Amino acid sequence: MTGRRIHPLSKLFGWLVILFLAGPIVIVIGTSVSDTPYLAFPPQGFTLKWYANVFNHSGFLDTFIISMQVAVGGTLIALVTGLAAAYALTRYRMKIPGWYGSVFFLPFFIPEIVFGFSLLKTLIVQFQLPILPSLILGHAILCLPYMVRVIGASLAGFDFSIQEAAISLGMHPVKAFWTIVLPNIRSGVIAGMVLAFITSLNDMAVALFLTGPGISTLPIEVFTYVQQFFDPTVSAVSVLLMGVTILVMMLIERSLGLSKTVQ
Repeated sequence: MTGRRIHPLSKLFGWLVILFLAGPIVIVIGTSVSDTPYLAFPPQGFTLKWYANVFNHSGFLDTFIISMQVAVGGTLIALVTGLAAAYALTRYRMKIPGWYGSVFFLPFFIPEIVFGFSLLKTLIVQFQLPILPSLILGHAILCLPYMVRVIGASLAGFDFSIQEAAISLGMHPVKAFWTIVLPNIRSGVIAGMVLAFITSLNDMAVALFLTGPGISTLPIEVFTYVQQFFDPTVSAVSVLLMGVTILVMMLIERSLGLSKTVQ
């Protein structure tokens, strides 16, 4: 059988989509190496001084460390909570009311400004939590829908009779979950962790309400920097942040074997 020919319009549409997705990245990379004291594309000249300026600015380094702490902490809390919620919703879907699963997706429907203000009033004003724990909890709630949705999709195709058979043969339910269920949904867990980590690392709307004196995140610091300066340092920060995201994804893939899992 000969393969069906791809219509020229389909090829054109595909290239337009690629250009639409890759265009902003190319522009950001180009402006980060421009020799002009302002954002310019195409770049005029070539220099790496804006990358050096990132490391010379102590605010970027300090807030990056805080952003990593918040992203890792929020992702881990969302992972534990989302894994338990997705398992319960899938495993006992006949006993749990259908509307119950929608509760975990409320952060998707609430505007982030309203969501951030609600977290400020609840976590900091009412419960008087410190700023850093409030940031971690706020980002955990923000990332929870990704965990529940992605892990739930992986659990939807899992045959729970295998777990029940292991338990009936004497295996402890917790051990059966860790040795039977979890390895089969590993790809969903990894995907949920990556989505949650990236969402937390790049969030600004929620962090804008939960940051305070001495504690801020990298997106907030970049936003503050842009209000005072308009040089390519911002583009250099963006390129480095993209590099960190790619590095995290590569480390997760190599350590947890995502490519082997999804084959």
